[in-house]
Amino acid sequence: MLTAIRQHCQAILAAVPANRMLALDVLRGLTITAMILVNNPGSWSYVYSPLLHAKWHGWTFTDLIFPFFIVIVGMSLQLSLQRQQTATKAALLKHALLRSVKLYLLGLFLVLFYYNFRDPSYNYIEQKLMAVRALGVLQRIALVYFFTMLIALYCATRGRIIAMLMLCALYLAGMWYLPYQDAYGQQFVGLLEFGNSFAAWLDHTVLGAQHVYYRTATPFAFDPEGLWSTLPAIASCVSGLLIAQWLQAQRTLVQKARGLLLCGVVAVWLAELWHFSLPINKSLWTPSFVLLSSGYCAIALATCLWLCDIKKYRLWSAPFVVFGANAILFFMFAGIAARLLGMIPVGDISLQSWLFSNLYQPAFGNYNGSLAFAISFLLLSYLLMHWCYKRGIFLKV
Repeated sequence: MLTAIRQHCQAILAAVPANRMLALDVLRGLTITAMILVNNPGSWSYVYSPLLHAKWHGWTFTDLIFPFFIVIVGMSLQLSLQRQQTATKAALLKHALLRSVKLYLLGLFLVLFYYNFRDPSYNYIEQKLMAVRALGVLQRIALVYFFTMLIALYCATRGRIIAMLMLCALYLAGMWYLPYQDAYGQQFVGLLEFGNSFAAWLDHTVLGAQHVYYRTATPFAFDPEGLWSTLPAIASCVSGLLIAQWLQAQRTLVQKARGLLLCGVVAVWLAELWHFSLPINKSLWTPSFVLLSSGYCAIALATCLWLCDIKKYRLWSAPFVVFGANAILFFMFAGIAARLLGMIPVGDISLQSWLFSNLYQPAFGNYNGSLAFAISFLLLSYLLMHWCYKRGIFLKV
């Protein structure tokens, strides 16, 4: 059994080009794997706290997953630009715009891919289509990717650092100093509360209460991937550009890993200090959260670099290479499969609820059963992703 697993992993890694830095592929795979794991418990009533988002200020392991992906988008963008040095800026921008539109439409598809078959009075037009959530994970990636491309094309290293600082400064200026008021004329300024901040007011006013994630938040419905918080999210992606530039520099792998580790530790330390005056908050994507998540991403990349590319401890990374090579397809498949499990009725409950309550909960208990369901979901996903990997089937947008 162990020999078969070893051979399986070796076959996967043998397909990776010898001159390719494995660490980034592995980190991407780890990130998307963690994202799918936390998004698909057997029951949301039984989830271990590290696998849940922080209720508001503060952070958990789960809060780091999405910003890791955003930073990795920036790293991948910088590395791809190096391979496209002969392309014109106009051509690159056109490609970036097209790719952003595709990502946004894929995100919109996932939002609309749902029907409540268990409710005979369910009205898809009114309850889903007319109340569609305008933003989300893929939609944010689409916006962040395009604007980061603009910065990458027209700013050198110093300009990119200035762009990061300006994005965060503009965000804070709005959050701290721009006044806003509710429907009763009560005026607010400088609040960072759930449903009461400049970012929440902007989402409520521009997008509408029926088109955001937190529709019942008061006094303002808002979206954790909302409009104003996209500014510091772009800053997170720009940090990925800078990390990739460091990887491209003429230094040894050991020097690159040490530099990433040092910068990451300093960034995390500064973010935790900043938390006392500017709370770390994933839903608001505060600049302190940008610093924290980018710092931890640098630490994680340094760790992968040390393990995979310096010490050559690679066998463990093979499944993550498979997942990372097809991250968008993996995300789309997981989203569609999870929705189908929630849509297919088994009596008065969904297929997912039936599987959890009849198989996983009796066998493993509440919390372990919920986690076992998520792990099973990952293992079944791996079979499909590996089948695609072997046949060269990749979803590129």
